[in-house]
Amino acid sequence: MKPNQPSVLGRALHAFFTDFLPQQRSLSPHTLCSYRDSLKLLLQFLAEPNQDSSRLDIPAITPDRVLAFLQHLETQRSSQPSTRNVRLSAIHSFFRYVGSQHPQHLEQAQRILSLPFKRAELRQVQALEPDEVQAILNVINRSTPGGRRDLVLLSLLFNTGARVSEIVDLKACDLHLIPPPSVLLHGKGQRHRICPLWPETARLLREHLEEHGLHSERPDIVFRNHLGTPLTRFGVRTILRRHTQRAAQHLPSLKNKRVHPHCLRHSTALLLLRAGVDLSSIAHWLGHNSVNTTNKYLNLNLEDKRQALAKTKPLIHKNGSSGRWRKDQDLISWLEML
Repeated sequence: MKPNQPSVLGRALHAFFTDFLPQQRSLSPHTLCSYRDSLKLLLQFLAEPNQDSSRLDIPAITPDRVLAFLQHLETQRSSQPSTRNVRLSAIHSFFRYVGSQHPQHLEQAQRILSLPFKRAELRQVQALEPDEVQAILNVINRSTPGGRRDLVLLSLLFNTGARVSEIVDLKACDLHLIPPPSVLLHGKGQRHRICPLWPETARLLREHLEEHGLHSERPDIVFRNHLGTPLTRFGVRTILRRHTQRAAQHLPSLKNKRVHPHCLRHSTALLLLRAGVDLSSIAHWLGHNSVNTTNKYLNLNLEDKRQALAKTKPLIHKNGSSGRWRKDQDLISWLEML
């Protein structure tokens, strides 16, 4: 490599983040940031002490070094297997691109792509019951501007089941508050969808726009903080946590739940499912690319049905016969040895 000439790694990273991910794959800015952080951590790990990571090139990123990095995440940074898999997914995506654009590194890219994901325990989907959502909304102080903003913010999240990133990016021109009211949401992969609004939610939004001097025909950010700048995802999480802690004093069931903005999205999906809405419609409502993503809510609803069944009496009662297979001690011993 000639002096001052960018390495293959540098050229590949630049094209990966400026063209491939945003232009060809249409990934969201949040996903880009996640990929950026993963590859940044990898390069910082691979660089020798007192060495500039910009001097690294593709041959330095070997499968063994990537495995060492993944182990470092779990042992030194206390990352969960799910976080480790997110980092590995970003590395896989980058080397899939490297293999297609730089054939001289194809063999190395294939070896890195063969690194497996670690099995991670699936976290149970947390959803709130309607009375729990109502308890959170009831404790909001509506006499202050911040309280009125929080009320319409959380009401809209529950009404639409929107991702928090979709809500913080929401503009006044995305709102259609003339009956029948609706909102245009800009989802992942530049996929847009329209969600209907309850009349009460539409009324709160009209009052919010009027109070803050926002015009529905202009691209003004709807939700802002006390400094006048747009709310962030972390700001929404803080708002929800604060009101949930207050509501838990009146409704103890909230103390046992991990409440976050995405929890409201789960709650909306479960509410629609219990109302008899089919999975395909719920997938469109939530902006899922595949109905398979929505199936997790079906499993959650089946758990409700199992609990209901457990409270009923069986129609078939156990008789005195225990079955011949129970008397076959050799079979039982063999099964216990498995």
